[in-house]
Amino acid sequence: MNKNWKEFENILCIRADNMGDLIMSGPAIRALKETTGARITVLTSSMATLVAGFMEEIDEVITFDFPWVKNSDPETSIIYHELIETIRARNFDAAVVFTVYSQNPLPAVMLTYMAGIPNRLAYCRENPYQLLTHWVPDPEPYTYIRHQVRRDLDLVAHIGASTINDGLHLQTNPRLWAQIENNLTLKGFDPDKKWLILHAGVSEAKREFPVNRWVETAQQLISNFGYQVILTGSEAERQLTDQLQHKIGHHAFSTGGLFSIEELITLISKAPVMLTVNTGTVHIAAAVGTPVVVLYALTNPQHTPWKVPCQILPYKVKLNLHSKNEVIKHVNQFFYKEMTGHPTTMDIISAVNELLTEPDDFLNQELYLIELMQERVSLN
Repeated sequence: MNKNWKEFENILCIRADNMGDLIMSGPAIRALKETTGARITVLTSSMATLVAGFMEEIDEVITFDFPWVKNSDPETSIIYHELIETIRARNFDAAVVFTVYSQNPLPAVMLTYMAGIPNRLAYCRENPYQLLTHWVPDPEPYTYIRHQVRRDLDLVAHIGASTINDGLHLQTNPRLWAQIENNLTLKGFDPDKKWLILHAGVSEAKREFPVNRWVETAQQLISNFGYQVILTGSEAERQLTDQLQHKIGHHAFSTGGLFSIEELITLISKAPVMLTVNTGTVHIAAAVGTPVVVLYALTNPQHTPWKVPCQILPYKVKLNLHSKNEVIKHVNQFFYKEMTGHPTTMDIISAVNELLTEPDDFLNQELYLIELMQERVSLN
């Protein structure tokens, strides 16, 4: 059933990955909302659900950890069939499946097909025939690579959805700041002295940055430049933030597990700058307008900070940690041959200071890695 999408009142969006992925899909979901006026339900992972409530364009969330996406507690087939019936009962007019270019959309598409959703939109590399009513052939990464936000916006543009506000956005709660500041003060933090956030935790070992380099960088930021360093992380990352605090010494504050996701979003929104690896915190920072320095493991070049002042310091992933996904292997082999090792402590400190001094000079860096790769390909 191919109707005008502007007539639809009830749309399901599937974004099966982590919180950063859902945040990057925010502008495309906003485009659907603004163009159709429909009620938007998002089907996403338990991790991404944590931020979904702070995205104004989302009306409702269904949480499910799919077996084809990395998670620690895969669902059984019985629960999967129950999910299909839950979706069927919602009587969705249409479904949009958002993916990165290395993912096969068809498991999620099959879910919408079996649930009887009459209109189904997704990128797909192979011909899906009846599984998709609105098939967009996927040119990435073999023809070109786009930023993930642009990829998602281009997808919904195929059914006429657009928005003039293509920035990332998360709602913050300024009323939480007094309690956040109090919790930090109890740890010895001085709100009247300058500070920054350092986030070292990652969801994949290949993105880890060496602890000794974190320690050296933080110590120099403290001793040479007078910063206080707030070490953020989840409850699962508390051991890491505690370890870093112990090694860094005075004026470093471990907050692993201390803040809820709402408090963390608010804390990041107040930070002068965030120093982090490429993980969900990058996209939280972009969504609240906080300048960010990213130590960027070369896994997904299209996931750089979007429309926020940023400095990107890329480094290669160790060969033994490379993905076995053939699409990602193509990108690694074709684009990353000349990429360097870990940035030095001086590189990182210079990036922090330059970003704080002249943020406008680093406002349009979201395509930095993609353009750098294209340059190197043309030189070869």
